Order: sequence, then C-alpha cells, then structure tokens
Amino acid sequence: MAENMRYLRNFFIYNCLFAFTFWNNIGLAVKNELFTSVPTNFLQDDLDKKILSPPPPNNQQLKANFSWVVIENTTESLSLSEITNNNVKKLLTLLSNFRKGSRLQNLTLTNTSVNWKLFTEVLQTVWHSSIEYFSINNLTQLGDVTSSRFDYSDTSMKALALNKVLITDLYFSQDDIYNIFANMNIEALTIAESELIHMVCPSSDSPFRYVNFSKNDLTDLLFQNCDKLIQLETFILNRNKFESLSKVSFMTSHMKSLRYLDMSSNLLRNSGAEKRCQWTDSLSELDLSSNQLTESVFECLPVNINRLDLQNNQIASVPKGIAELQSLRELNLASNRLADLPGCRAFAGLEILNIERNLILTPSADFFESCPSVKELQAGQNPFKCSCELQDFLRLERRSGGKLSGWPEAYVCKYPEELSGTQLQDFHLTELACNTTLLLVTALLLTLVLVAVAAFLCIYLDVPWYVRMLWQWTQTKRRAWHDCPEERETVLQFHAFISYSERDSLWVKNELIPNLEKGEGCIQLCQHERNFIPGKSIVENIINCIEKSYKSIFVLSPNFVQSEWCHYELYFAHHKLFSENSNSLILILLEPIPPYVIPARYHKLKALMAKRTYLEWPKERSKHALFWANLRAAISINLSVPVEQNGTEE
Repeated sequence: MAENMRYLRNFFIYNCLFAFTFWNNIGLAVKNELFTSVPTNFLQDDLDKKILSPPPPNNQQLKANFSWVVIENTTESLSLSEITNNNVKKLLTLLSNFRKGSRLQNLTLTNTSVNWKLFTEVLQTVWHSSIEYFSINNLTQLGDVTSSRFDYSDTSMKALALNKVLITDLYFSQDDIYNIFANMNIEALTIAESELIHMVCPSSDSPFRYVNFSKNDLTDLLFQNCDKLIQLETFILNRNKFESLSKVSFMTSHMKSLRYLDMSSNLLRNSGAEKRCQWTDSLSELDLSSNQLTESVFECLPVNINRLDLQNNQIASVPKGIAELQSLRELNLASNRLADLPGCRAFAGLEILNIERNLILTPSADFFESCPSVKELQAGQNPFKCSCELQDFLRLERRSGGKLSGWPEAYVCKYPEELSGTQLQDFHLTELACNTTLLLVTALLLTLVLVAVAAFLCIYLDVPWYVRMLWQWTQTKRRAWHDCPEERETVLQFHAFISYSERDSLWVKNELIPNLEKGEGCIQLCQHERNFIPGKSIVENIINCIEKSYKSIFVLSPNFVQSEWCHYELYFAHHKLFSENSNSLILILLEPIPPYVIPARYHKLKALMAKRTYLEWPKERSKHALFWANLRAAISINLSVPVEQNGTEE
C-alpha cells in the first residue's frame, strides 16, 4: 500500500512540473542533442574538447514536490524560450534547484526580454549551478543599466554565449556591463551580433582561452595595452570595424598564448606611414580576408605564422625583399589583383597556395622550381590567355603530378575571344609555332636549302650564262635603238642565218651553201664569215643577222654542242622565237647526237629536239634531192630588199 501511494505521489509531482513548463509561455524541452553543437557556439578546433565539451546526454527524468523543488535531476540539456519580467521569478526558482551535483550542464534561453537587474540575477543563479555551457539568443535588455556586484566564485561555468543582444537603455555606464563579462573566470566567451563597441581589459589574469566578438562594432581601441589575456588561444573579431593592422598587431603583443586570430571582413589597411607591427610570437593562424589590404601587408605579418588567409583584398604583387616567413605552410591569396604566380623566396616552406580568381593571364612556368615544397596549387578561375606563353604552364601541369587543384574544370581560356570557354587541357599549339628559336633555326635552314638548290640549279642550268646573254641582248637592242633610229623597223634581208660549228664548215661550204644559193629560187644566206660587219662585236653581229633573217638554220652535230658561239646563236634565235611568236627555227641533224653528249646548259636544245621536227641529213645520195627540196620549201619567202654583201670570206 505504501509503495502504491509513493508511486501516485511521484506521478502527480511530475504532472505539476510538466504543467509549469508551459505556463505563461515558458517552454521546457529536454533535448538530447542540443549541446552536441556546443563547440561551434563556444569553441574552435584549437580548444581542448576534453575539458569544454559536455558529456553525452542520457535518458532524462524530472521529479519534484509541490513547492517546485527538484528532488532528483538526470537532465543534461535544457532549452527555455519566451522569458519575460513577468515569469523570470519562476525561472529563477527553477534554476535555483540545479545546484552543483545536478546532471544539467547545458542551458539555452531564447527570446528573452528582461531588465538589467533580473538579467544579472539569472546569470548569477546559473553561475552557481551545475550548468557548464550557457547560451542566450535574442536577448533584449529592458530598463536602466545600473552597477551591480557579481560573485565569480564557486562556479561550474566553462562557456557563455550571448547572441543578438539589444540594450534599450541609451544612457548608462558601459563599464557596468563590460566589467561583468571581462572578469568572468571561464574559458570561453561569445558576444556576437550585439552592436558591441568596446570591451574593458580584465582586472586580473584571465582564464579565457576562447573569445568570439564577431559581428559587432568594435574598433582599434579594443584591448590596447591589455596584458591580462595571457591564456587566450582563439580570438574571433570578424565583421567589426577595425582599420589599422599595426594596432591589431600591438593588441596581440601581450597575448602570449594566442594561436588563432580571425580579423576577416573588417576595414583593415596597412600603409608605410604606420608604426612597425609587433605580433605575439605564438600566433600561427591569421585570417585577414575581406579587408582593404595591399601588398604592403607583407611588411606587417607575424614571423611564426603557419596559415595565412589574405583572400578578397587588393594585393597586386608579393614584393621582393620582405621578411622571410619560414613557418608559413598555407597561403590564401584568392580574389586579389595578382597578375602572376608569386615566388617562394620568402616562403621556403610553403605547401599550399590558393591564387584563384585573380588577374593571371599567363602563369610563370618556373613556379614549382622556385617553390619545391608546394604540394597543392589552386590557380583556377583566372582569365587565362591561351597563347604560346601558356604552353610552358601546360607542361608544368603535366610535370606537377596532380598538384594543380581543380584541374581541368577550373582552368578555362578567357582570351582570345574565339577560344573563350575552352579548357586549358584542350588547347594545343605546335612546338614550332611557339618556340622562337626553333622557328628561326627552321627558317634559316629552309633558306639555306633554298639558296643551295637555287645555286645548284643556276650552275646546272647555266643561269649566269643566260643572264649574261640576256643582258647583252638588251644592251645591243638599246644601242641599236639609239644609234640607228632608221633601223627600228626591222627589214628582212636574208632568207636564213646559218649557225654551225667550225668543224662542220666543210659540209656547210661544200653542200649547204651551194645547194641553196644556186639554181632556181636563189636563197640569200647570212654567214658569219662574209656577212658580219667589221667593227661590231660578235654578239651584235649575231643578233643583227638573226634579226634580219627570216629563218635560223642550225646544223646540229656533236661538234655543235661543244661550241660556245653556237650556244650564243641558239640562245638568241630561241629568244626571237618567243619574243616574236614566230616559227623561225630550222634544225638540221648532220650527225646523230647521243643525249649524254649534250651539256646541261643546252636544255633548250633538248627541248627543241623533243618538240620540233628536224631534218636529218641522209647518208644515201639518192635521198639528197628530197632533203634539199624540203629545206628550200621551209625557208622560201620573198624578201622586200635584196641583200647587200658586207662581209668577205676568209
């Protein structure tokens, strides 16, 4: 019977406590996983999770009597919302029962609107409870802010987080608020999104290891000449209004344990006119992203920095001669104004470099040679110019062994326009098109080959001889034009000009001339021995005879092709053939000429013998009459002026 009564009594007490949690808009929720994210609210990875992280939650159960006194508590996480001045007394009554030894470790208050006095009472009550992690979200302070004493002794508190705090009192002493938080003997403090404009230095050595003042209105006056934060390891000040990088460095100079500093999204700049920077030696990770820093920032950096974030600034280059950062392993220079990959002269130990979204057209190909320790290069999303200069960088990618992060998707041509959007791996140019030395050597070799071929052909075809003959022909025609204007209109005086070798002169004098100049239809022949004009050059006489003759008869034999003068006469006669477009050549083959006997320069003779019909002197006497008849028919023409005998036979 007694056992049943005890069971009913506990059941009634539990129902009453459950009703209290919903009374007057106070919500009580037992959440197993609420504070599993506590390290993201209070801590960074650098802090000791073993000390500051809450223990894993267990199954919870609340027991109470009629005066709302907690007899036994196994709850680890508690979340309350809609706290006001009207119900805060009941909250204090509830929290006063969570003394040390209670299982409650994590408390979250959301949408709280109380005056300063009641707020400090809540904070003091929690301070002396078993709660280790206390978070207040959307706090509105009502009424006047007055000075109050705060007892920091005998607490289990490790971390306090205030997010989105609004103070309605416009006239109050800031120290009344700041002193309470600055002198807390806890390891983690967060005051974020609260329009915080200042924070006083702790009055004694502070146990703070983690401080987060992000998204406030803090300025360069924060913690200047403050030497009490000697245990602080992580300091987050992003999205505030800091302007001077040198003052930030002096702020850290007394923080002997500081390892991580987040100064991103401020108004930081650094100029040569500022004082020299003085960072704490312990600082190893620094976030300066999204500020207004230029390349002068490299004159104001911690010497022992290990990870440095400078993305989204106005850095155009990495100056030479800066202090060496031997400990730097990771450097982020994304979203700046760099036109090329920086060297590693000052970053000998650099392993990871991010240089995405800059102004790099043609990256340097010797980057990995100057940066041998780099294991990962992020250089994508730059406006690459696909030209010969980029070929070396493409070879660099092939040799890097996968060190280019984001390859090939993030590496796309921007210029020229016709290649815009082409991935760098699909861009190819020949070695000859891009190697100037190779191109010059190739062009030189081709030129030499062409010159050698031309020289060979000139020698083989006797081109200089033909040029010389053309020159003499031109000079002869020019002199005839000026000296004998009455002879400009050429008048035919001979039926034919005879060209033969002196060794074949007996056949010409005994057979050819007698048979053509005698008998019916007398033919006038131009023979050099009797018709060349004394005083003129041989070349002029040859040209004149050819010009004044209707036909040119060439007596071909092995002797003919060995005669230099026969070659002259054949050339000039052939020249007339093409200049006047006339059929003026008659070839008489006195003796068969083997092809190998004809010199190379007689290529015109070879062409003539191959294309034109020639008369072959028959050995049989019975065929001579037909031969002479055919020859007479070939040169038969009526001359307008009879020939004048100007030469004499020798």
